[in-house]
Amino acid sequence: MFVEVETLGDPVENRLVEARGQQAANPSLCHDGAAMLAPPSAAILAGGKARRFGGRDKSRLVIEGRSIIVRQTEALQRVAHDIFIVGPQADLYADLGLPVYADLLPGFGALGGLFTALEVAREDLVLAVACDLPFLDAGLLVRLVERAAGHDGAWIATARGTEPLIACYRRDVRTRVLDRLRRGALKAADLGATLDLAVVSADEVAEFGPIDRLLANVNTPEDFARIESTR
Repeated sequence: MFVEVETLGDPVENRLVEARGQQAANPSLCHDGAAMLAPPSAAILAGGKARRFGGRDKSRLVIEGRSIIVRQTEALQRVAHDIFIVGPQADLYADLGLPVYADLLPGFGALGGLFTALEVAREDLVLAVACDLPFLDAGLLVRLVERAAGHDGAWIATARGTEPLIACYRRDVRTRVLDRLRRGALKAADLGATLDLAVVSADEVAEFGPIDRLLANVNTPEDFARIESTR
């Protein structure tokens, strides 16, 4: 199977630069021109080993003409102004112009990446997304931020289960995340046992588009082929 991957030397689309300029001029802008009182930080978690994809950098897979990480950055720029990547090597993402932070606790999987994101973020609320989600929707991200009010955060729960890596968390939960790491409780999907996470339901997700598309992730070459086949 041919898999198109963005090369590191490729220029990022001009619309990314334009979006940064628009967002810098008016950081309160979010989806469809709505305004949030306190835009969140946003972390793209890119520290995984991608063993089921042969170690390939999944964030650079090209879907519908743009790499996943460029697609994500475009969506996140409509919602957040402190956007960064948690990943192993800053030079891998130099073309994006985003800060890159190495895992503070390497070897602890997605939960370790989330802890790093919460530790380095500048805002009280932090959107956390896995780097293999190609169809982020800014409106859905705003809904997560709004739903987090009065809670430790908000995540999506559907028949697929909970979605800890397209979610919004308060920075101050990082001590409890760290406690889970120390206890070896590393499954991110179990965070609801420790944190008060408000739920965005399947019906709410469907307001923004087909659930299977919005929550699709690329764990394997088969996942990638399935996404490509629906174009």
